[in-house]
Amino acid sequence: MKRIKLLNWVSGVISRAKIKRQLYIVYVFAVFLPIVILGGFLLLYTAKLLTNYHEDLMESDNLRVKTILFEITTQVYNISENISSNAVLRNVLAGEYAEKNDFLTAANWYYGMDDYMSNYAEIEAIQIYTDNPHIYAYKQYIPVTNEIAETPWYQKAINQSSVFWVPVKNIDVHGNEYWSLCLIRKIPLVNSEYHSVLVIKLSDNYFRTRIEGNEYVVMASIDEEGCFYSSMRDFYGKNQEVEIDFEEDYFSYTGEEHINGKKYLTSVSTMHMYKSDSKIYITTVDLHAYDNIKSILWTCTLILGVAIVLPGILIHFFTGYFTGRVNTLRAEMHKASTEDYDIIPTFRGQDELSEAFADLQTMVQMIKEKDAKMYKAMINEKELLNEQQVMEFKMLASQINPHFLYNTLESIRMKAFTAGDREVATAIKLLGKSMRYVLENTGTAFTTLDKELDYIETYITIQKLRFGDRVNYCLQVQEDLELEMYRILPLLLQPIVENAILHGLEEGGENGQINVCISADEENLHIVIEDNGRGITKEELEKVRKKLNTENPELKTSIGLYNINERIKLCYGKEHGIRIESAVAKGTAVFLDLPLSFVGQE
Repeated sequence: MKRIKLLNWVSGVISRAKIKRQLYIVYVFAVFLPIVILGGFLLLYTAKLLTNYHEDLMESDNLRVKTILFEITTQVYNISENISSNAVLRNVLAGEYAEKNDFLTAANWYYGMDDYMSNYAEIEAIQIYTDNPHIYAYKQYIPVTNEIAETPWYQKAINQSSVFWVPVKNIDVHGNEYWSLCLIRKIPLVNSEYHSVLVIKLSDNYFRTRIEGNEYVVMASIDEEGCFYSSMRDFYGKNQEVEIDFEEDYFSYTGEEHINGKKYLTSVSTMHMYKSDSKIYITTVDLHAYDNIKSILWTCTLILGVAIVLPGILIHFFTGYFTGRVNTLRAEMHKASTEDYDIIPTFRGQDELSEAFADLQTMVQMIKEKDAKMYKAMINEKELLNEQQVMEFKMLASQINPHFLYNTLESIRMKAFTAGDREVATAIKLLGKSMRYVLENTGTAFTTLDKELDYIETYITIQKLRFGDRVNYCLQVQEDLELEMYRILPLLLQPIVENAILHGLEEGGENGQINVCISADEENLHIVIEDNGRGITKEELEKVRKKLNTENPELKTSIGLYNINERIKLCYGKEHGIRIESAVAKGTAVFLDLPLSFVGQE
């Protein structure tokens, strides 16, 4: 009721206004308001889609980084397991040596750490800290000083047996600071009062080579420590600026965050270290997501603005042009109503107003010269008759003798064959064969099934010249069927095959397939035409099925099928017709069940 009242109010406002204002009102309700409302909705929807798209990309990249870190840290853990469990190394660390040379001799018996350093690029250094006073600083062996003994990581290592990870600040040869992720674990020494701690330092350059990309900024930190890796070196050693719930076991978040006072799209996830209580928090930041989204939204807004302004400008100029013509017509009609028949000879435009002005001229002319009008009508009648005769002559002359057409195509084919262009010659031969079948069967009631299938094969061969391997054909016939003995409506199957090619295979890739299956039982002939194309959704399939039984279908993809369905019903009865089955990415199948009709049967 409210909608009816609104429509009545709008129509009342329009009917009471002058034409110029009516046009402006129509523009507001038909163009301006729909574009503003729908455009606003589309902008919001587009912003949501773009945001979801960028979030999905970031989460994928975050998962990529997590996978790389898990792979590297797990491998390093396995290396540490091999080192710490090595009996030779434990004997070296637990031994007491009278002289330095004795220690060096013993240390050189274990060279596994050198091998790991050489074979694994992710390892920057392997160090073993020990408080055994009989061990000297040599290669990976480092005596524990008072400064090292007081460090938190050393105290934690000697007091627990499990592995843990910490970030460690380093200074390179140029004096630049960088951070490394280090695995730390205690090496158990049997029957020894000394302590040994294994430290495996991972290479920051190796992380950068494996992780760094061009689109995103990646930050990684261990537990609540500062970043041990970042695509931007300014974040090294600093706590991540994103909010992380360290109490949550598997914290993850994707959305908006403020970093350095600016809003960015970020994705944060948690990775549990292999056989360790340590956790790595990985943050992926898209520095350009919101800029890209804003750019697209501004472009869409500009398009909407043009869609509003341009019609407005056109309506403005058209309104002035149209109302000027209406006023001119009104003035001339007013002159005629006052018996002033000296009206203007011409009127701008070729529309209903021009027709109304032409009627006015005719009325004035009738009043002024009734006899001249009758004579002119006779002349017009003669001219129409002559034009009709000329048109009939032209139509007669435009008819082409089929034999002339076939002979012409054959001449062109032979010229192409002589010139060595066999592909063109073959195409012309197929075209002539196809046109002969169409012309010979136009207006005929029935043809044989073998001729119809031969025409289908010719048609698909022509299509293969266009589409290549995107269109393939297979005919499957029941063994005991003699195709030449069955009658069928001519040109019944070609529109179905054409529909399969255009709407099923044309947008697909290679190896498109059309299968035609022929079988029969005691009462009916069964024909199935199926393709392996893109198929259609259930909703689209229901619409097509509905259009098959609706007169004058509007869907372009169902007009041919509607005509075929009507021909079958008119010829064989309302109980017969076509049936369609389809599924997305699986193709479409069209089923025809026709009463058996044999050659020679009335």
